Amino acid sequence: MKNNPLETAIGALVVMAAVGFLYYASNIVGISGPSDTYDVKASFRSAEGIALGTEVRMAGVKIGSVTGMELSPITFRAELKVAIKKSIEIPDDSAIAVTSEGLLGGNFIEIIPGASEFPVENGGEIEDTQGSISFITLLMKFVSGNE
Repeated sequence: MKNNPLETAIGALVVMAAVGFLYYASNIVGISGPSDTYDVKASFRSAEGIALGTEVRMAGVKIGSVTGMELSPITFRAELKVAIKKSIEIPDDSAIAVTSEGLLGGNFIEIIPGASEFPVENGGEIEDTQGSISFITLLMKFVSGNE
């Protein structure tokens, strides 16, 4: 088999393009090294519209993403694990809510900071949670006049 320098150069270019694409995609999705985030847990009655990789925001700024999601067999609640940037210290009395971007927009997790002097530690839990509200259920309550 003959070694052609042009084919080798094109192959190297393709490999470099693939590595660049993976780097770009990981930054867009928010995948980062394990050393620059810490985990926080929260339990929701309903996490409808939330999936792995969903943004976690505070004051409209992305500060993390959802990294784990499972149903508790004991409480039947959605147990979420979110990764937060280490540079952001969340007070331990903060609230966490599933919020919608609008009528047709997607959902995201919003953290409403509390006033405590003590931050949530790695692996800690935010206990004040607000699950997602189904737009159809809300509309049916409005139409039927039920409160």
